[in-house]
Amino acid sequence: MSPHKSKNIHPTLPSLALPEQGLKKKELIESFKQYYIHLLGRDENCRTPYYAFEAISLALRDRLMERWKATHKKYKYSGCRRGFYLSMEYLLGRSLTNSMLNLGAKDAVSEGLSELGIETDELINAELDAGLGNGGLGRLAACFMDSCATMQLPVIGYGLRYEYGMFTQNIVNGEQVEKPDHWLRRGNIWEIERLEYSHRIKFCGRTQLQTDESGKKRVHWIETSDVLAVPFDTPVPGYCNDTVNTLRLWKAVATEEFNLDEFNEGDYAEAVAEKISAENITMVLYPNDANENGKELRLRQQYFLASASLQDVVTHWVALHGEDFSQFAAKNCFQLNDTHPSIAVAELMRLLIDNHGLGWQDAWTITRNTMAYTNHTLLPEALEKWPVSLMRGLLPRLMEIIFEINAHFLAEVSAHWPGDFERQRRMSLIEEGEEQQVRMAYLAIVGSYSVNGVAELHSRLLQRDLFSDFYALWPQKFNNKTNGVTPRRWLIASNPGLAALISETIGDDWMSDLSLLKKLLPYAEDAEFRQRWYRTKQLAKQKLIEFKQQQHDIDINLEALFDVQVKRIHEYKRQLLNILHVIYLYNRIKKGDTANWVPRCVLIGGKAAPGYKAAKKIIKLINNVADVINSDPDTQGKLQLVFLSDYSVLAMEKICPGADLSEQISTAGKEASGTGNMKLMMNGAVTIGTLDGANIEILEEVGEDNFFLFGLTEAQVAERRKHYDPVSTIEQDEDLRQVVKLLECGHFNQFEPGIFDELIGSIKSPNDPWMTVADFRSYIDTQKRVEEAYRDRDRWIKMSIINCANSGKFSTDRTISEYNRDIWKLESQPVGTK
Repeated sequence: MSPHKSKNIHPTLPSLALPEQGLKKKELIESFKQYYIHLLGRDENCRTPYYAFEAISLALRDRLMERWKATHKKYKYSGCRRGFYLSMEYLLGRSLTNSMLNLGAKDAVSEGLSELGIETDELINAELDAGLGNGGLGRLAACFMDSCATMQLPVIGYGLRYEYGMFTQNIVNGEQVEKPDHWLRRGNIWEIERLEYSHRIKFCGRTQLQTDESGKKRVHWIETSDVLAVPFDTPVPGYCNDTVNTLRLWKAVATEEFNLDEFNEGDYAEAVAEKISAENITMVLYPNDANENGKELRLRQQYFLASASLQDVVTHWVALHGEDFSQFAAKNCFQLNDTHPSIAVAELMRLLIDNHGLGWQDAWTITRNTMAYTNHTLLPEALEKWPVSLMRGLLPRLMEIIFEINAHFLAEVSAHWPGDFERQRRMSLIEEGEEQQVRMAYLAIVGSYSVNGVAELHSRLLQRDLFSDFYALWPQKFNNKTNGVTPRRWLIASNPGLAALISETIGDDWMSDLSLLKKLLPYAEDAEFRQRWYRTKQLAKQKLIEFKQQQHDIDINLEALFDVQVKRIHEYKRQLLNILHVIYLYNRIKKGDTANWVPRCVLIGGKAAPGYKAAKKIIKLINNVADVINSDPDTQGKLQLVFLSDYSVLAMEKICPGADLSEQISTAGKEASGTGNMKLMMNGAVTIGTLDGANIEILEEVGEDNFFLFGLTEAQVAERRKHYDPVSTIEQDEDLRQVVKLLECGHFNQFEPGIFDELIGSIKSPNDPWMTVADFRSYIDTQKRVEEAYRDRDRWIKMSIINCANSGKFSTDRTISEYNRDIWKLESQPVGTK
């Protein structure tokens, strides 16, 4: 018999089991030394912290690997229902601290390295941030992965492995300048490439109806330009429970390295053009879509993620069950994180019908019972739409499927509301107009069995306004899942001093059940405990000062109120309102109105989207105002304004512990939820905010005495908009009039005339959708209440303790338990490594 036909061509492998890797100090340090000396070739003369970071990370990864394999084996052989989280963003930050903490090895590592003369903080700082997201959406996805693993739920995260993450933000002459963030320039020690699970992704080409060998007609997508999706897996450990879930990120790779014929003919650029074009898909996080090329690349990214992820799941299913899809919906569910991956609805239909021969109705029943959609925005302009012409050219088969989905759906609408053609027009997946557009959010709703918002107000507004027609048709689909953040990252790891004080006081069970923080409430009345809390807070503020001084040569008053607003720069988040207040305070100082003054350091951080001109101009204004205030002798010790450039997960880990006041001042009805408000609250910051997003639920948890509420409600905003006259409001408020006068006279741009005219014009316009001026007086008066409270140290510390103690609701452990109870219905799968 030919050796190629032999059944024994692959001999039985010996057992590959290894001795268990221990987590004791001695065992960890022995592993560290092995990697440092033998693999990395370093010795005691090497003074670069990065190699020590690599060595200890590899040692920890060995321990994760054991648990990772055991978790995978448990899921595979239990036959459990599985969840798959599809997200275009994962703002992971750094993994070393999280791995030490969740393995229960933090103390052992720190003590062992210290004995070698190595500071753990140096190694942590040597790791580059995995900035694969641009704000709360991506950080939420990372927090969700942590909680899924901690709750031992069989969930895989799917995303894209961007070569360049969220851009590095430099400030030059007060303006944002974007530079590439090549976070992979040193590789990624935590990931494992899995070439064997690569998938081919189709683009362009055309469709053709063909008859197969059984006489059945099938559509074939032919003459395509294909790209390979190569997975890179990252371990996601649960908190001290041996579970390690998987985050699978896809990299785009050309099917051929280059065209050898063109290379031999001397056309070197064309020879590698296909490779470059393919790899562009995962080169940069969210290309600027202000032009057609940007739009096409973003659509390519979204389909690449959806197709690779769904092919992965379907291929795994077929390997276990063959072509029997009767139980597919019972065993699998997909959560779409916002509108970006909504093309997955059409792609699953394509895979089931074209590749696996299911009929339309069977495929649609499976799709509608496996997809679930989370909406993250109330802004209609943020709901993605793609020109039909673009989609037809790039994804012709998907466009055909979407048209057919729409035809079936409109028939359902017509049956429910006979003759209501206006409703059919409103609800159609295809928006008519000069150019037809595909409404991707509608596709997600129609193709899902669950649609959720991310805060109670947000979910109500989705049902009442944005998706009211769909809610009228399918009220049972809609539900709320208020966001959260993981306490492991945002309190235990980022604020170890406060975490230690809490554990010493109430035990450490709260680390995996944040509701137990309520045990702190009686201690708010304990003078000795308040003093310890205050000292812990001051140490955190000192560390924040030191962190700021790495970027800013400015002396910050430790006793000042640390007033923090850190988030994406966007008009609806109203950094402009914050600046109007800062200018008001500056004007008071210049007039000598400083009796009983409360020193204040205002810290603003965030990035503006590269194509968002107004947001970038807001950054310029912040920096110009800061230059004037910080250089004025009259303001010294009274008022400081700092723009913290290149805001990141790392920066937030430093800011949260040191913040006193949390600015959550968006126009009511515009913020879906917010998660920065939760991180700051969890660390004892007190919120000043509008009735918007999750602010409402924070207020409900802490009570009116421990929250600084201001501004119009969502209903009042809608009513005021009908007759909004900001110019009249400015003229009637002397403080506001003087602030606007300082802006208009060029006091903050004396050598750059006119650069802020558009910003000033926007807040004076009756069409200002954010109604910044409308809330000015309420905001100023509430800030005076803040000052009054801060003067009374005991009162402020009580408020700080009460905020932290009532933050339990805002753990992603609670959020994920609700997703699982109401949507996913997965069973916890305890894992043992032995």
